[in-house]
Amino acid sequence: VQLQASGGGLVHTGGSLRLSCAASGRTFSDYVMGWFRQAPGKEREYVAAISWSGGSTDYADSVKGRFTISRDNAKNAVYLQMNSLKPEDTAVYYCAADPGPIIVIMTGRPRFWGQGTQVTVSS
Repeated sequence: VQLQASGGGLVHTGGSLRLSCAASGRTFSDYVMGWFRQAPGKEREYVAAISWSGGSTDYADSVKGRFTISRDNAKNAVYLQMNSLKPEDTAVYYCAADPGPIIVIMTGRPRFWGQGTQVTVSS
């Protein structure tokens, strides 16, 4: 499966952004999906995951209550709504996919990765 992330940009503290990830190549609903991020000088970290149907989601503690992951299997897309953004959310954000289960995403081992999209939050 090929993944294409978009929607990054520059926002002020407290602002919002919605990232999108378009998938192609295989049956989208066969994959659990997730988002990761990597800040300058830091290791890539897990952000959120969603199950095949969207019925189960999971979040890193650092974004819980502020970010929402969702998917639209009819549009072959997964989204990350980011609210109440903080400067520490500044990073390159990556979408990822795996046949599953969702724990594979949560433990940082997805099989497929998209290119990143830059999110910068100014203070």
